[in-house]
Amino acid sequence: MLRQIARLGRAVPRAGERALAIAVYADAADETVAAREAGTEGVACVDDAARALQLYCDLWDRTRLPWARRWCEGLLDFILGMQDDDGRFVNFILDWDGTPNREGRTSVAGGAFWQARAAVALARASRSLDDERIDLALQRGWQHVLGATEVPSDVRALHMTAAFTMLDGTENAGLRQLLGAWSDELMACRQGGMLMNSAFERGHPHLWGHVQEGVLADAGVLLERSDLVDAARTSADLVFAGVVTDGFDLPRTQPYDVASSVEVLSTLSKVTGVAKYAAQAASARSWFDGRNPAAQPVYDRSAGRVADGVDECRVSTSSGAEANIVGAQVLLDDALTLARGLDSHEALPASLLQAPDS
Repeated sequence: MLRQIARLGRAVPRAGERALAIAVYADAADETVAAREAGTEGVACVDDAARALQLYCDLWDRTRLPWARRWCEGLLDFILGMQDDDGRFVNFILDWDGTPNREGRTSVAGGAFWQARAAVALARASRSLDDERIDLALQRGWQHVLGATEVPSDVRALHMTAAFTMLDGTENAGLRQLLGAWSDELMACRQGGMLMNSAFERGHPHLWGHVQEGVLADAGVLLERSDLVDAARTSADLVFAGVVTDGFDLPRTQPYDVASSVEVLSTLSKVTGVAKYAAQAASARSWFDGRNPAAQPVYDRSAGRVADGVDECRVSTSSGAEANIVGAQVLLDDALTLARGLDSHEALPASLLQAPDS
């Protein structure tokens, strides 16, 4: 996980002197591969950097390791460097110099997912890093969140996550009101008791980034609304229970599918105290160690890399940014143990090893 992220990390000079980003994809030999799933995309993106910033803030807070702080600073600089003056974020860079991709549909300024993920990451970073730029960037980006219409539920759940973090320890009536309204949006987007990812989704909702049950449960506690917790439990029982029991026996499962499942089930365990959710979360985590259709580890602990998923009962040979970031988040205790045993030569990109601040 952490060693693979270091292998995938690169400096991005155009985004700032300290800026770091993480290669979207890498092949079996750990050679980086540009994303081209939706035309020309790029080599790294805000989507991944934002999730990585959350991870490294967690590691910094708990370990105070200098290299974790260096990652926080580098990822923050990259994210800030990708924000336009009007507050919108561009997602991809086309090259390692840092040329923004302003044309691709998965990169256009203000796109729903990367605007939301940047907000979540900045809200999280504001609690760990003393940098006056963070709050200003968050305020500029947040106005586009507030102005967004027809927002899919999976994106709205990210907005709610950012709002929870911004609200932590405060009595912001405006944010509480927003959380109530956004909770009602999620509640309105259900089919047969299942919380869906968008109004257009049919059948069983996809698991990639599906955390609506978790944010609804948290909102239910905060707003003292038992209906939200009840809806979250009903949906989780329908969406996750069978999939987890079967070891994610699906044609294709990505680490983010599993990580989202663990996040929801862990939240429900905390909110409700019901033992089955903790047990299901533990079963879901074991997917990384071989409880999957391939019966092989997805997380290769000796190599320090998380594969991109299980396809048709085979573990992928590729290992990119998302897989390793979300793997470290969902296996955070393992990541913390690993972090305490790493030095900067293993934990930082090779290109920084000769830099004065590495």
